Amino acid sequence: MRVLVIGATGYIGGRLVPELLARGHDVRCGARTPEKLDGRPWRDRVEVARVDVAEPEQIREAATDCDAVYYLVHAMDGGGSFEERDRQAARGVRDAVAAAGVARLVYLGGMGHGEDLSPHLRSRQEVGRVLAEGSVPVTELRAAVIIGSGSASFEMLRNLVEVLPVMTTPRWVDTRCQPIAVRDVLGYLVAVLDAPETAGQVLEIGGPDVLTYREMMHLYAEVAGLRPRVIVPVPVLTPALSSLWIGLVTPLPTGLARPLVESLVNEVVVRDDTAQRLVPRELMPIREALTLALERVQDLQVDTTWAGAGGPARRRPGPQGPEAPRPEDPDWSGGTVLADERCVHVSAPPEAVFSVVSGIGGQRGYHGFGWLWQVRGLLDKLVGGVGLRRGRRHPLELSIGEPIDFWRVEALEPGRLLRLRAEMKVPGAAWLEFRIEPDGDGSRLDQRARFHPRGLFGRLYWYALTPFHALIFPRMARQIAREAERSIGRASRR
Repeated sequence: MRVLVIGATGYIGGRLVPELLARGHDVRCGARTPEKLDGRPWRDRVEVARVDVAEPEQIREAATDCDAVYYLVHAMDGGGSFEERDRQAARGVRDAVAAAGVARLVYLGGMGHGEDLSPHLRSRQEVGRVLAEGSVPVTELRAAVIIGSGSASFEMLRNLVEVLPVMTTPRWVDTRCQPIAVRDVLGYLVAVLDAPETAGQVLEIGGPDVLTYREMMHLYAEVAGLRPRVIVPVPVLTPALSSLWIGLVTPLPTGLARPLVESLVNEVVVRDDTAQRLVPRELMPIREALTLALERVQDLQVDTTWAGAGGPARRRPGPQGPEAPRPEDPDWSGGTVLADERCVHVSAPPEAVFSVVSGIGGQRGYHGFGWLWQVRGLLDKLVGGVGLRRGRRHPLELSIGEPIDFWRVEALEPGRLLRLRAEMKVPGAAWLEFRIEPDGDGSRLDQRARFHPRGLFGRLYWYALTPFHALIFPRMARQIAREAERSIGRASRR
């Protein structure tokens, strides 16, 4: 079939595309920021269309001549209006795919039963109902906790267990769930296209094991070779308080942790076996799923992560009008921009310098004063930001839209340019940019930290940090130069 995947840059979408290609389907990827797909190994085998789910006309054009559409987008950013945004997007998708003449629509939602669902699960299921109100038959898959390298649920579990040998937890630690391996989710998503009887069905999918979150934490500790964890449930931890401490000790920001925690209150266990009857498959046990996910993380073979889905590389509203200045704008027209700029000559070719630059963040850090960066990450976590624990997917590989700690790659030109946009909580917009040019027998590295302040507080924020910038940024530029030069020296000795 010819298939459109809306949300191809997301955690599930980025893994579904190669599965569909392997089954012989022609794939068109719909993404709000198509550039984020440029580094994928399958990029030259797919069509790419710019699709913003808030723009029904873009959806209709992308869905034209497609047999089926996967809808894999969800507003899970903790914003107060996410339910209404999901509702409006679902209506637009529903009507656009009908106008395009699509025969099948496949949606991945969340499992849950009863009236007392969390806002997150309630919204996921409402989206399925809105889609089903249209003329295009919908297959809605409802999954419980998805376990896979890079998934939000796995990363929350992994970091809680690894960081905290003793945990005080809310009562939801004894809620039952039926976790499912991400490869089984993908298997179901692909298989329903070949099963016409799944059209118009709501299919609950879960793995072969039913266990509590407490049991899952103990099992992860065993798989990871850790000492048994002490877990003490207490009745006073509300979802809001739980999300705050989860935000502090895991890579997940509080805004994302809260809807996840709220959902853990609901039991998510398969009650209807229609999925297994219509598309039977042998499901991966939870122990094997945890082991495989952990191995993939340790082997740096994480294809997609929860963090890669957000942060579109596009302009955002600013105080001077609809668009804030960008580094490529001439003279930063349109607003005040404060900057720290450093320029160094490097006795190494541009590709060597870029190799060092592209490895910034994560385990390698920021070339000096690591404790100051740790403090800045902790402060960001305390005010609900993403902090430094998000790390990076791979120590060397990068692509546009990929997260690095509390930055996101906004521009990337291998050998020449890396620009990071800050996703930390700051009173304005901030960038860290590296430009590399040939310079005689070596290179010139231009390092720029730039900040577009919002109001008086934004300016005070920048000037308060100026003494720290005077320590951090010169050291960073010098250390990058030295490491690039040492890499050339090592190569020549070999």
